[in-house]
Amino acid sequence: MTRIALDAMGGDFAPKQIVVGAIEAACTLEDVKILLVGQMAAIQREIDRFSKDRRAMFQRAVEKGSLEIVHAPDQVEMDDVPVEAVRKKKDCSINVAMRLVKEARADVFVSAGNSGAVATSAILNLGRIPGVKRPAIAMVLPTNSPSRPLLLLDAGANMDCHPEWLAQFAIMGNVYSKTVIGRDKPSIGLLSIGTEDCKGNELIHETNPLIQKISGLNFVGNIEGHDICGGALDVAVADGFVGNVVLKTVESVAHAIGGWLKAELKKSLFRKICALMLKPAFNSLKKQMDPEVYGGAPLLGVPGAVIITHGNSTHKAIFYAVKAGVAAATNDVSGLIAKEIAEHAEELKQG
Repeated sequence: MTRIALDAMGGDFAPKQIVVGAIEAACTLEDVKILLVGQMAAIQREIDRFSKDRRAMFQRAVEKGSLEIVHAPDQVEMDDVPVEAVRKKKDCSINVAMRLVKEARADVFVSAGNSGAVATSAILNLGRIPGVKRPAIAMVLPTNSPSRPLLLLDAGANMDCHPEWLAQFAIMGNVYSKTVIGRDKPSIGLLSIGTEDCKGNELIHETNPLIQKISGLNFVGNIEGHDICGGALDVAVADGFVGNVVLKTVESVAHAIGGWLKAELKKSLFRKICALMLKPAFNSLKKQMDPEVYGGAPLLGVPGAVIITHGNSTHKAIFYAVKAGVAAATNDVSGLIAKEIAEHAEELKQG
């Protein structure tokens, strides 16, 4: 059985959406137990507001042992300073849930809360996989090829990186893409301002030849921004500053296009009729671009499976984040990363 420590107090819609997602995961997924970590009174208030059917689902999950509430008296707010909050609020839901993983009482941690606090708590409580210089947040993004999403890392954990860190991100991304996303031999690119080796800053110039030396990686060299959603690449490596800017830009453009399209389709009766005829196509496109189905962002490089999902996650996103966590745990992603990092240690030193 895979045990999920789910932070009930993290996110814009906590605890309601987290509790609903927990119930759905506990009642739908096989051989999974949800440890719902948060303020007992707040969680119970949400349960009391549920419909009769949903309360019955909750009770059935508790009775069969697939759902349990673990009390945590404090919580980290989205605007808290991560390091200060994690150190001062020792019994916040993030820390309590992370300690469950540390104590081997849970296999997976999932939160929609303050991502900086999650990363800080993971490092303080779990430490790093031996040999890993810095953990990285890996984000799965939709592309022009619906069956071939892209893994972008680092998406915001490390602002100023060294070449060896980026080379390790490539190794970790390769492992996750193969085991969880299902790519046989993931193609890996280093995000730059041009594909030529002479392009980019000093960090890119030093990182490119280092990744080339790592045996077993399908490294395609430097890539550009338009390759992110092109559908021909599996893993994009960048420092956390660039990766986070890319992530937020992609999200912003997607929302903007949706708004522009709606505005244009409402300008005449003819366009409205055409929009109704094209509704199935629009729904299909919306489903392909829905960020909630991509399962959140794993924090790669720490022992165990740590999944960070968006702050505005609904119960649907929580459900898929739990699924991603189960996949990472059952495939022993952290163990495979430890093995790969150890095997390539000498190659990284040569850089």
